[in-house]
Amino acid sequence: MRFETIIGLEVHIELSTSTKLFCACSTAYGAPPNTQCCPVCTGMPGALPVLNRKAVEYAVKMGLATNCEISEFSRFDRKNYFYPDLPKGYQITQRYRPICTGGYLGVESEGCLRKIGISRIQLEEDAGKLIHNEAEKVSLIDYNRSGIPLIEIVTGPDIRSAHEAVEFLESLRLIALYTGISDCKMQEGSLRCDVNISVKPAASGSEYGTRIEIKNLNSLKAVRNAIEYESERLKVLLSSGGCIIAETRRWDDSNNVSEPIRSKEDVQDYQYFPDPDLPGVYIDRGWVEEIRSGLPELPQTKRRRYIEEMGLSEQDARLLTSEPYRAYFFETCVEECGKPKAACNWVTGPLTRLLKDKNLSFSAPGISPAYLAGLIGMVDKEIISYTIAVNVLSEMLDTGLDAGSIVEKLGLRQIADEDMLTEIVDRVLYENQDSVRDYRSGKTKAFTFLMGQAMKASKGKAKPELLKTIMERRLDQL
Repeated sequence: MRFETIIGLEVHIELSTSTKLFCACSTAYGAPPNTQCCPVCTGMPGALPVLNRKAVEYAVKMGLATNCEISEFSRFDRKNYFYPDLPKGYQITQRYRPICTGGYLGVESEGCLRKIGISRIQLEEDAGKLIHNEAEKVSLIDYNRSGIPLIEIVTGPDIRSAHEAVEFLESLRLIALYTGISDCKMQEGSLRCDVNISVKPAASGSEYGTRIEIKNLNSLKAVRNAIEYESERLKVLLSSGGCIIAETRRWDDSNNVSEPIRSKEDVQDYQYFPDPDLPGVYIDRGWVEEIRSGLPELPQTKRRRYIEEMGLSEQDARLLTSEPYRAYFFETCVEECGKPKAACNWVTGPLTRLLKDKNLSFSAPGISPAYLAGLIGMVDKEIISYTIAVNVLSEMLDTGLDAGSIVEKLGLRQIADEDMLTEIVDRVLYENQDSVRDYRSGKTKAFTFLMGQAMKASKGKAKPELLKTIMERRLDQL
């Protein structure tokens, strides 16, 4: 029997505000446990929350970037449940009047663009963090994270594969980075995802199967593996005549399996009701348009522009837009040198590799895009060879000097003097008589060896095309 997999996502993105959603406590990551909490975020009696305006602005930004309607009126609700890391015994969220509704994002799937619907984006506060000490058999609680502002992005049941889910999450991550609303560091919990998944016989029309929830996936790899595993598990279960029970499961990354946690809760289990301490939020249309006008060019639009206007490949465009600072560096370099393809090759190739080797990043690369443009110009004018230019780039990152200064300081200008190169070639041929005989007997690899020796003798500074011409001429004269 053929089955269809139905997937919906609940994505939690931690907002990069300096203070928490309803109090003035810091949101800085990595502070000692329980040093960034107060009576408000720990739910002490009589403490009153005050809404963070910047968090509302960031939620509106994400809504606009994902084609949502921005609600003129929004309200906060209490989601009641009891868990050790939830100090109030409830979470402040937006069950009934979320801040954004009815959006979508396009994702690439099997060569076409599919729209994934976004039913809602809501503001809510994060819980604390449980720290389990297996050796001592105890669990400790850090409330520093309690009250940090989140947006929860809930999709419709529109996703049909692990690939589409990962594409959607990657698109969301890039939007959050480009708009500056979050650092999206999954390893620090800034981006987390719950997966809702069901399977149904392909011929069963629009009726969905029993839904399984997989909680707190914190990497794109985990999302992909969890969906693929759970989809196959449910298909096998149905094929064998088994019954699927609605439940919440966790993903065991080390063993690559999902495990049951509890039966699936219903909405009524949380006993939602409007938060009596927080007034409703009215969002001014003029403010929304002001936020809209300040949005940057978003990654999907930027990617299309690179392909259509600069002639870059889909792969190159994706790599260049994979982080905002890389795209900025590339575009600024293009403005300086006017050569999109060359700039792309240098940014995605040697520069990316060297930054990784030197533990640098595009946000703090050690050189300016104008310096890379200058290096590209020197290669284009044949002042230095490509091989020398890569070494010059490494030196630029180490010293902060421009390419011209390094080339003059180290005497790296390309040798294009025919007499000088002829002298180098003659010396190499004299010192490698066996290879000369091999070449004359038809062994073409000998020519490659002799060229390498000549380039080495010139310390990599010989103009390659001229050196090759001279080498061929001198061998023919022997």
